[in-house]
Amino acid sequence: MARKALIVMRRFNRVLGALAAVVVVGLAAGCAGPGGGGGGDRDKTLRLAYQAFPSGDLIVKNQRWLEQALPGYTIKWTKFESGASVNQAFLGDAVDIGAIGSSPVARGLSGASPIPYKVAFVLDVAGDNEALVARRASGVSSVEQLRGRRVATPFASTAHYSLLAALAKARLSASDVRLVDLQPQAIIAAWERGDIDAAYTWLPTLDQLRGSGTTLVTSRTIATDGKPTLDLAVVSDQLIARHPEVVAAWRKAQSRALELIARDRRAAATHIGQELNIGPDAALAQLEQGVYLTPAQVASPEWLGTDGNPGNLANNLGSAARFLLDQKQIDKAPTPELLRGSLYLTGLPGELQ
Repeated sequence: MARKALIVMRRFNRVLGALAAVVVVGLAAGCAGPGGGGGGDRDKTLRLAYQAFPSGDLIVKNQRWLEQALPGYTIKWTKFESGASVNQAFLGDAVDIGAIGSSPVARGLSGASPIPYKVAFVLDVAGDNEALVARRASGVSSVEQLRGRRVATPFASTAHYSLLAALAKARLSASDVRLVDLQPQAIIAAWERGDIDAAYTWLPTLDQLRGSGTTLVTSRTIATDGKPTLDLAVVSDQLIARHPEVVAAWRKAQSRALELIARDRRAAATHIGQELNIGPDAALAQLEQGVYLTPAQVASPEWLGTDGNPGNLANNLGSAARFLLDQKQIDKAPTPELLRGSLYLTGLPGELQ
């Protein structure tokens, strides 16, 4: 009898376990965002990854334009330190839209299993807002003098790509310096301790380093040498497939921000400064260091292009991927066909007007 009771109890526990699993799956489906599986319409949460650099993205966040355009949605903004962490968030299905540099996008589209997202907007083109700076105390005054020195940058970022390009121009390889993988906030701490000699990073961290450092080269200069970097916005394939109207509303809000930057830079700087916790003058000084396109330029052949006519951005990403391949940062570069297909052009240029 005891043995039969034990068997009955075990079967009862298995049934309870199966029921619990069904409940958990049902709850997960009900909590999924618009890009998630199953329950997007029951819980309309749009998950956005942003980074703390001056861009129209911060204006959209600050002015709550998405909340106004999508009243039926909960808009969730999450701050990330670098493009590498944004890529990880997409792999974990934790975000629907993300601000990310062109180098990590090229990395994300590489390999046997590309991240399922598409480039839907150009936030800015890197200028003097990304740079390689050496600590004055290190005595380094040129890129060539970095041989054997400790140089920090967030790996798989646009800064990392530009750093490798700067070293190559100075006839140095990555192995000629001591590369350290650090996120922007960690760079500041290492800089202040004297643990590193130089760093390639972006605003606002960059301005903190310039106070006690010497600028060796900026991304504006590297762009003129044929290796431009950009801050892009990518959208998950699931969100595009299930809620293209959400993507259209988001893209219109981003275009509105670019128009404000072009028309009234001080007003734009005021909104950006509020997000960065700095005054409007400081935000304006940072904003002036970047290159911001007009909505028409975003949809031009030089950048995204239009539906059926992919722009030169695909070639730019291809160049970044080949460079990463040469530096053994990736195992395989994406094909030109994949890169052209990675540009989300549906609705362009109409959605940017």
